[in-house]
Amino acid sequence: MLEKNIFNIKNSEDFERIAIEVFRFQYENVSVYKDFCNLLSTNISEVKSIIDIPFLPVQFFKNHKVIAKDFTEETIFTSSGTTGSITSKHFVTDLKIYEESFQKAFTKQYGEPKNLKILALLPSYLEREGSSLIYMVEKLIEESNNSNSGFYLYEMDALIEKLEMLEKSGEKTLLIGVSYALLDLIERRNFQLKNTIVMETGGMKGRRKEMIKEELHEILKKGFGVDKIHSEYGMTELLSQAYSGGDGIFKCPPWMKILTRDTEDALSYTFGKTGGINVIDLANLYSCSFIATQDLGKTFADGTFEILGRFDSSDIRGCNLMVL
Repeated sequence: MLEKNIFNIKNSEDFERIAIEVFRFQYENVSVYKDFCNLLSTNISEVKSIIDIPFLPVQFFKNHKVIAKDFTEETIFTSSGTTGSITSKHFVTDLKIYEESFQKAFTKQYGEPKNLKILALLPSYLEREGSSLIYMVEKLIEESNNSNSGFYLYEMDALIEKLEMLEKSGEKTLLIGVSYALLDLIERRNFQLKNTIVMETGGMKGRRKEMIKEELHEILKKGFGVDKIHSEYGMTELLSQAYSGGDGIFKCPPWMKILTRDTEDALSYTFGKTGGINVIDLANLYSCSFIATQDLGKTFADGTFEILGRFDSSDIRGCNLMVL
């Protein structure tokens, strides 16, 4: 019943009620999360609001199997990482839930995939196994049901040719690319795209110097000849994504919410100023729906948010209990 209710949330009251139900389910069934809550001396009967719910530090996914008891993983998604680093592992019990989550969120933002030509420039993700992003984009490409949709590894000339062909024919197109690869592309060719949405995700992956989003987007807007650069915000540890239609402002689907915690006190919340990003992803039902990330951002009254950077160190202050 919870699975069905999650994707039928209509308002904030629905979200609050179902989030509390999910919290109680996960406390009882996800042993790692229960141990973490107990270390914080959480009184379950006093959890009446989402701000009372403990958020599990994202580092737990590197060292613990975060999965509900009596469930078996259907697949394991893994994060990217530098050589020798410990990667996160997300044990997913039911890929149909993930598919329902990303299909509904994408359609809500961009319409049916069948009405788009989808081009994916995601080399650093294609070159490894276990990417949840590749799984999502592959399914969306399948749903587009068009021979002009597809992945590109390093075939920049072929991608340039495809973009220009689709542009001339007036085809509505989505180009989703990891940031450094999009920069590589516009160094080869400048475009004037009128029918293509350009979406960046994933950062520089150590291939280029990191830059602030405003700078990145200005370069990409100029190189692609577009007014806006779209963005996707997702994580290996989540089963939902937020999208930005430009200006770095993201909007969540109804079953996802962002809170910002005080950077000096992980158990306190801020509003309207920079804080650590806490994600509620109710689709992540059989893992953990309440995750304290290493991202910094700001939330707004209408439920939108922006990402401003990351914590300098790997530790999230006040949130490193049990991280081994």
